[in-house]
Amino acid sequence: MKILILVCGEGLGHTSRCIAIAKELVSKDHEVHFGAYGYSQELIERKGYAVTTIPSEITLVGNAGTLDLKSSILKTIKKGSFFGVLNIKKLIKNFHPDVVISDGYFTGILASKLMKKPSYLMMNQSNMEEFFIDKGISGRFLANIVKKFYSRVFKIVDGIIIPDYPMPYTICRKNISFSDKLMKKVFYSGPVVGKTYEEVMPAQVQHPHVLSTVGGFGYRAPLFLKVIKAAELSPEIHYTLLTGPSVDSDNFTDLPSNVSILQFISDQFPFIKGSDVIIAPGGHSTLMETLSFGIPVLSFPDIGHIEQQNNSSVIEENGLGYCFDYSTSPEEILSYIKEVVYNGKFVDNAQSMRQFSEKLNGVAAICKLLEKGAR
Repeated sequence: MKILILVCGEGLGHTSRCIAIAKELVSKDHEVHFGAYGYSQELIERKGYAVTTIPSEITLVGNAGTLDLKSSILKTIKKGSFFGVLNIKKLIKNFHPDVVISDGYFTGILASKLMKKPSYLMMNQSNMEEFFIDKGISGRFLANIVKKFYSRVFKIVDGIIIPDYPMPYTICRKNISFSDKLMKKVFYSGPVVGKTYEEVMPAQVQHPHVLSTVGGFGYRAPLFLKVIKAAELSPEIHYTLLTGPSVDSDNFTDLPSNVSILQFISDQFPFIKGSDVIIAPGGHSTLMETLSFGIPVLSFPDIGHIEQQNNSSVIEENGLGYCFDYSTSPEEILSYIKEVVYNGKFVDNAQSMRQFSEKLNGVAAICKLLEKGAR
């Protein structure tokens, strides 16, 4: 079977889970080809997969680390990125796949339909128009355009894959909404992550151990510094802080002895597995990775990012950790770290989600779905 995987390059969560699916498909002797762009394309190429450059579907616009969704949609429409259908049609003609899976790349579904190829859309958010409803007349206009576009895609696609736990455990449940008719197309695969719990050796760290992935750039920098301050207040808890490649870790001097800062690591899974709690934004892929390894979460969703805020609120509602905002003090951060570390219910709940992930086996479930849907 030949499978074409099209990837939205805005956010590496799309890329990482598509690589995980490709790995499973190749292990079953299927042929995989990617369509991607930007850093996502570079990452896929480094993993050794064949990939063709496709036009970006979304142009992100922001300032000082914040995302301006309204401007992003306007820029995208002006650029005409939604109309890269001809490029994708050419790719489909050349590769001639038996089935197409498109992760957040809506144009791929339109092109697949025109080429009469079975297609599946993978996504963890279906209510994109809600970002614009309260933004005045222009916002409502944009909301209408966005909703009409993705509603058309939902109508013609063969299946919709939600790479999350099934209801009522779904972490992204506040970001998805389908009619009863569309629900017949929806498949909850379970989390799709790059490595399984059993194949990862935990990092050698001192316990209790906290892994922070909030980074140290833009508007996240104050939170990064608050985590360091929280570490100073309680030396018996140890921390690994990831700054991200845009921040020089050498600039942080006079750190408390219980804090280690890493600028970049190619594989976070050993640190995830070796930690007792993780401080992270509310990105869906990060939360899926964390829960698949049975680790409770203190989630700080990005400012003004409704999708992340919704994900983080479900983490708290499901007893898997807590949801905070950037006004949280170092003292409060430390207090909740101690509660999560020393209150067994959070660990028990997170471990239950790990076991559930293993049972669902998201990558294998998606592989079987594609095999069944190919023609």
